[in-house]
Amino acid sequence: MSRRKRVIHKEVKQDLRYANPLVARLITSVMRDGKRSIAEKIVYTAIETTRSGAEVVDPLDVLTKAIENIRPRLEVKSRRVGGATYQVPMEVAMDRSLALAMRWLVTFAAKRKGIPMAKALANELKDAAAGQGAAIKKRDDLHKMAQANRAFAHFRW
Repeated sequence: MSRRKRVIHKEVKQDLRYANPLVARLITSVMRDGKRSIAEKIVYTAIETTRSGAEVVDPLDVLTKAIENIRPRLEVKSRRVGGATYQVPMEVAMDRSLALAMRWLVTFAAKRKGIPMAKALANELKDAAAGQGAAIKKRDDLHKMAQANRAFAHFRW
């Protein structure tokens, strides 16, 4: 019998401006202390900032490409077997990989000190869409750890 409770999945809502559930989840990730209007301003400004550049690009394409680049495919979970703890590589569920990608994106944007959050988020989005940046490095480190521990994959259950 599992000790975990059943996960209650909420219905995915869309944001008002773009009618996109990915933007709505990003707004929720950015939000602190229930200040949704501030989070919306930050995210919408960041998305519009990614639009400006030499070539005309749909800002939602930049967002989806960045999220797809950040999403981890594998992660390691600790399993205790016979008195020893092993880091067992496991595939990441779609919902969890999206949540991790959003969390890393917002966390590393917030760590960029000295610039406003909207600009930091825009820079992190551009970097992730280009395949570089701190969130991409985090994903690569996680994949390297899973690759290094693939000998323990048979402990998966």
